[in-house]
Amino acid sequence: MSIARFAPAKVNLYLHVTGKRADGYHLLDSLAVFPDVGDTVSAATDEGLTLHVGGPCGAGLVGEADNLVLRAARLLGPGRAATLRLTKYLPVASGIGGGSADAAAALHVLRELWGIADADLPALALQLGADVPVCLASHPARMQGIGEILAPAPQLPDFGMVLANPGVAVPTPAVFRARQGGFSPAPALPETWADVAAMVTDLARWNNDLQAAAIGIAPVIGEVLEALTALPGAKLARMSGSGATCFAIFETPAQAAAAAKQLPEPWWCWGGGLYQPPPERL
Repeated sequence: MSIARFAPAKVNLYLHVTGKRADGYHLLDSLAVFPDVGDTVSAATDEGLTLHVGGPCGAGLVGEADNLVLRAARLLGPGRAATLRLTKYLPVASGIGGGSADAAAALHVLRELWGIADADLPALALQLGADVPVCLASHPARMQGIGEILAPAPQLPDFGMVLANPGVAVPTPAVFRARQGGFSPAPALPETWADVAAMVTDLARWNNDLQAAAIGIAPVIGEVLEALTALPGAKLARMSGSGATCFAIFETPAQAAAAAKQLPEPWWCWGGGLYQPPPERL
């Protein structure tokens, strides 16, 4: 028996740091969407717990004993066995939630494989990381708190997105340490955006509060943003998460797919639309 699940990337259309808890965790407010690109996680019955990593971006994770997929497995079913396979298409440590999406997918496939119907996946997800809860459904959502407070996103228009990563890993803790300035308010989101222009107008008034700090650590992020902004049809360019992946919004997925082909070849690039999860995943 083998079960597989797609683990789409997560992109932060904006990201405000709204405060800091006494324990040092930062409070965030963000609108997360899921483009139709990601990794694949599968699980099969076995006598021990093992993880096999492959795919074009998997080399950096081979042999990693504390991979989030394995941590998810040990948390969900201590002592249980399975062979896990992670096919990695998303760059590692890139600000688009690849590891979190993989962990969320692992929770889903292992719950089904092991028949643990009463597992509280959201609670387990939060123990694995702040981005894991929103990745469980892979559906647009507003994230607040440290990632545990989720609310429906505004009704989104159909739009395209280009992702670009220059091949530089930016550690999230270093970005938070380098961040300067105070905190940002949580914006008032509408119930719906009538079209891409209305959505971009609002998003342009908000920020990614980690972008300047990430550029200070990896200046090439600024070059990526310049290249995205210069693409014909690009409406808005911004960094996702703590970087180094950046995105640009386009009127249609087809425009985004065509624009992505114009970016420098050494970069990891993708263009298209948002992932449409099956109804049972919502």
